[in-house]
Amino acid sequence: MIGARRNARADNQLNNREDLMTAIVQEHFGAPETLRTVQTRKPGIGSGEILLKVHAAAVNPYDWHMVRGDPHIARLMGGVGLTKPKARIAGIDVAGSVCGIGADVQDLHPGDEVFGFAQGAFAEFAVADADLVVRKPSGLTFEQAAALPMAAVTALHAIRDRGRVQPGQRILVNGAAGGVGTFAVQIAATLGAEVTGVCSAGNTDLVRSAGAARVIDYAAEDFADGTVRYDLILDNIGNRTIGELRRAATPSGTVIVNAGGSPGKLIGAVGQILRAAVISLFASQRITMVPTTWTREDLLAVSELVCSGHLRPVIDRTYPLTDAAAALRYVETGHARGKVIITV
Repeated sequence: MIGARRNARADNQLNNREDLMTAIVQEHFGAPETLRTVQTRKPGIGSGEILLKVHAAAVNPYDWHMVRGDPHIARLMGGVGLTKPKARIAGIDVAGSVCGIGADVQDLHPGDEVFGFAQGAFAEFAVADADLVVRKPSGLTFEQAAALPMAAVTALHAIRDRGRVQPGQRILVNGAAGGVGTFAVQIAATLGAEVTGVCSAGNTDLVRSAGAARVIDYAAEDFADGTVRYDLILDNIGNRTIGELRRAATPSGTVIVNAGGSPGKLIGAVGQILRAAVISLFASQRITMVPTTWTREDLLAVSELVCSGHLRPVIDRTYPLTDAAAALRYVETGHARGKVIITV
């Protein structure tokens, strides 16, 4: 009898361990150092969801904004959490293998390799809406696939949808060596635009290899002096005023604001976006921002660009899951070349 009870306890302990996973959690807003590596229960799935074994997750400016609760105005708008994070586990860009499906999921099966959006991607397992993941292109590693979702979809929205880029147009990408920037340069070049990329001197070769016909070292040349004017300007940095960006655009050109803001700011990039919205009411130029919605169709379009050879992720560094805080700190510096990836 005693042996049977001991075996039962051992079986329960084993089952409990099988229900656990390693995850990066945040209990309150703050610097990346507030993140903790813990053992926590695997998430359950709903009828339209899938459970993923995470192999890789990308780090975005979005992630450190969520960790810090920055800008503070976002807390009042309900998307982040007022006094503590709504999402206990950080991360949203994911690539992994399907290991469980909800009752209403039809076109995905256990074992499928996918990439897309999953809240809580900085963990061994994550739940995703089945409509926000697609199959991983076979030619990509999990690390490369994880680099795609947010940055590539944002670039697609900016260049194809908001920018309505046409062959022969002059396009300028400020922050061309970053995650969104490297994808934006590639997509604009694929659409036949003449692309100018703005970056640091050390990244000129990278931006040129992405498809830029001309590269400007921001420390040596002022792209906003009005000498050359562009049909579309995509600003990923936020270091120039709307007036300066307009000066570099043609009279009927488009300025797209996609700046991330800085930690500790009350309103962060929201202020720049609001100024752009007001100025656009009185300007001949289109001044707009990048949509923040994501769809399965967007992911499929990105996948098609990858499969056709027109889009390739640029990966700067990889970090193990337990070093997620270090990965966030590096992305927060604003000096990452392409994407930073967490491997699981």
